[in-house]
Amino acid sequence: MAQYRVIVKESVSKDLKKIPKKDVSRILSAIRTLAEDPRPPQSKKLSGQDRYRLRQGNCRILYSIEDDRLIVCVVKVGDRRDVYR
Repeated sequence: MAQYRVIVKESVSKDLKKIPKKDVSRILSAIRTLAEDPRPPQSKKLSGQDRYRLRQGNCRILYSIEDDRLIVCVVKVGDRRDVYR
């Protein structure tokens, strides 16, 4: 399988500042693994959208995949209660 390039939106860095530091390293590790497998078994496609969700504890990573260009774009990271708003 080809290696995907992971692009993280600037707003995600602001989102990460709101998350406890102990969770940030796990989230960043999960984002890095998306380059190898953008659709891991624990990911879920969001209904009605071209986005996917990856759970990391109480946090969620929302991202889109462009298979034709081999790009994963992380668009939002946050607490499970707030990330979908």
